[in-house]
Amino acid sequence: QPLFDLDDNRISGFEALARWQHPVLGSIEPATFVPVAEEAGLMIGLSDFVLRTACRQLAAWQRRDARFGEFDMHVNLSSIDIAHPSLEARVKATLADAGVQPRHLTLEFTENTLMQRIDGALPALTRLRRSGVGLSVDDFGTGYSSLRHLSSLPVNELKLDRGFVADLERGAREEAVVQAIVMMGQSLGKLITAEGIETAEQLARLKQAGCKSGQGFFLSPPLAAEDVEQLLQRMLSEVAPLSPSASAYALVH
Repeated sequence: QPLFDLDDNRISGFEALARWQHPVLGSIEPATFVPVAEEAGLMIGLSDFVLRTACRQLAAWQRRDARFGEFDMHVNLSSIDIAHPSLEARVKATLADAGVQPRHLTLEFTENTLMQRIDGALPALTRLRRSGVGLSVDDFGTGYSSLRHLSSLPVNELKLDRGFVADLERGAREEAVVQAIVMMGQSLGKLITAEGIETAEQLARLKQAGCKSGQGFFLSPPLAAEDVEQLLQRMLSEVAPLSPSASAYALVH
């Protein structure tokens, strides 16, 4: 799913989304199959497959045109991944294999996942962040991390939970909460990315609140890799590709 810079509506990168295409049950989402993979001891192999596939795909898109060279890729990690002793080595090996710079990869994990594994995960995550890899707290605002932890964690991005975005249209109080989170993130030097943007009003209010990054069905639904290829081709064929005056999200509607 494309990620957008909300200042000028440009695509800034992508989040890799995994689906299990079951021959009988059809498309199965991670909330269903990831717990099974964890219990079966398959999570590390599954995560490595997603990470490797996503990074190789990103490298191919970056090579397509210099204007796509700063695209980045977000990949979600499970609680098993972030506490595994081989995490750092696996991430670095994947980046080297794909020819992707560390700054173009962001690893995502939920608040609760991080706080449950923080003691074992913190050293490796800190080293990865120092190497340039981005670290993002997903579904921010729904877990139980404290402000004390937040200020000291090596994360550079907070992904505002879609529940906050959905509440924006309810009234001024809900908008004030979002604005407070954005201001807090800015004061801590962290990028705030809004998830689940589904209406023009939500997008407008997020921009007014100072939110700089976002994703959601209003901007673009999740796309198969071949659909992204078509999107990039259309962007290249524009008279002024990627210009602020040409809304990127208009290209995917």
